[in-house]
Amino acid sequence: MDFEILNRETIYSGRAFGVQKVNLLLPNQKESVFDLVKHNGSVTIVPLDEAGNIWFVRQYRLGAESQLLELPAGVLEREEDPLVCAAREVREEIGMGAKELQFLGDFYLAPGYSSEHMFVFLATGLFPEELPHDEDEFLNTVKIPFPQVYEMAKKGELKDSKSLAALLLALPHLSIP
Repeated sequence: MDFEILNRETIYSGRAFGVQKVNLLLPNQKESVFDLVKHNGSVTIVPLDEAGNIWFVRQYRLGAESQLLELPAGVLEREEDPLVCAAREVREEIGMGAKELQFLGDFYLAPGYSSEHMFVFLATGLFPEELPHDEDEFLNTVKIPFPQVYEMAKKGELKDSKSLAALLLALPHLSIP
C-alpha cells in the first residue's frame, strides 16, 4: 500500500512541538486531511541505584489532570544526541548523574497523530550531580524497589505509557528475585 504526502501546513509552532495539517493521498487514490503533532523527539531514563531501586518523579500532568508517577524524561533539543539529552535529564529531574547510560530501545509514543520518537536508556552507577529543574517543573523524587515497580505495573497502578514501555524494555537487563 502506498501513501503519499501531498502537502503540509504548519498551523502552530512551539518550543517542543508544532501542529501540521497534512494532506495525504491514500492507496485508493482519495485524499484525506490529518492533524500531526510534529515533535523533536524525547528520552526516558530508567535510573537504577545500587540498592535495586528505580527512581521516579511524581508531577502534575495537565492531560491527566492529576499527579502521575513517571520515569525521568525530557524533550530533545533540535539535532541533539539522545544520549546527551538522557545524561542531562537524569541530572535535572532526579539530581543524579549516571556512570553508565545504556541504550535499551526506542519507539513512537502515539504515531496515529504524533511524530514523537522516544529513546530509552538504563542509568546505572548513580551519584549526586544535580542540575536545576526547568522553571515549569515541580517534581517529587520517589525511589521504589524494582520488583515492586513491576508489581505496580501489573496491577495497573502506573498510568504513564512511556514509563510502562521503558520498564518493559528494561526488564531483560534486570534480575527480579
